[in-house]
Amino acid sequence: MGASMRGDRFPIGPFRDYDGNPILQPQKGFFSKGLYNPSVWREGNHFYLFFRGESEDGLTGRIGLAMSEDGFHFTCHEEPVIVPSEEYDQGGCEDPRVVKLEDTYYLLYIGNSRRYHVSNICIARSEDLTHWEKLGRILSPKPGSWASGQLKAGVILPERVNGYYVMYFMGEKEPWKTGIGIAYSENLRDWFEPVNQPVMTPRSGYFDSQGVEPGPTPLIIDEGILLIYNGWGKDCVYKPGGVLFSKKDPALILKRTEEPLICLEKDYGREFGLSNHCVAEGLVREGERWLLYYGAADRFCCVAIWEEER
Repeated sequence: MGASMRGDRFPIGPFRDYDGNPILQPQKGFFSKGLYNPSVWREGNHFYLFFRGESEDGLTGRIGLAMSEDGFHFTCHEEPVIVPSEEYDQGGCEDPRVVKLEDTYYLLYIGNSRRYHVSNICIARSEDLTHWEKLGRILSPKPGSWASGQLKAGVILPERVNGYYVMYFMGEKEPWKTGIGIAYSENLRDWFEPVNQPVMTPRSGYFDSQGVEPGPTPLIIDEGILLIYNGWGKDCVYKPGGVLFSKKDPALILKRTEEPLICLEKDYGREFGLSNHCVAEGLVREGERWLLYYGAADRFCCVAIWEEER
C-alpha cells in the first residue's frame, strides 16, 4: 500500500511491520488484560513508552511506563505513573500522548468522568518523564458544539505557531462518527476553539469514511505540520493515515494520504474475538528510520518501521 496523494509522495511512509511484534503484551498487575496504545518519547539513548493498562479484575484504565535502549525491547515499571484520582478521571486514564515544550514534558490523556459520563482531555507535567503532576482537564465537551458527545486524543505541537500552543483533538456528536478539531492556548491551561467545526472530517469512499482521530504528537517539518492520524470506515477498524497541515494556518490541509500508512501482517484480534485495530500513538526518529508505535487489537504494543530514502 502506498501513502500518496494526487501522485505526490507523502513525506513519511509507508511503514512495514516489525518482525518481532508484539513488543509488549499483557502481564500480571495493572496491565494483565491489556497493554496498548503507546506514546513514545526518545531522550538521548533512552526510549520512554507510555501505555494504557487494563487489568483482568476490572479496574479502570491506568497509564504505565516501559523503558528501552533500542526502541524494541522494553521493560515495564511495575506500578502505573498516572492513576484515576480526580472527579474528571475517576472512570479511567487512557491513551497518553507525550510532548516536550521548552524544558518540560507534558502528557495528554483521556480522563473519564464517572459523575458526568463524559471523556475529557487532561494534562500532566514532568521534569524527568517518570514522576507526573496532574494539571487537570483542559478541554471538555460543550453542549451545542460539533463535539458535544465526547473529546479524546489531544495532541500538542512541539513548538508554538503564531505565538500560540496548538492542539488537535478528536470530537464527536454520535458514537464512531468523529472529526478532528483545533484549539489554541497561550499557557497550556486555557484553550479556545477558533471555529465551532472540525478542521478535518471523514472522506466517503476511503479507509477513513466514518471517523478520524489524531495519532502521535505532530511534527513540524519543512513541508508543514505532519500529523499521523487514525481513521476507520463502517467496520470501525482503526488504520493510520497521514495529513499535512500548513505551518502558517494549522487548520489548513495541504495533503492527505489516500491509503493507510501500514497494513498489519498479523490478525491480532482473531485470538480474542476482537477487531484488528491498529491505533498509532507514537512516532520516533532513529537515525535514518522512523518507528511508528501502535496498539493492536486493544491488547498489545507493536511497532512499524519506515526507512528514509537517500
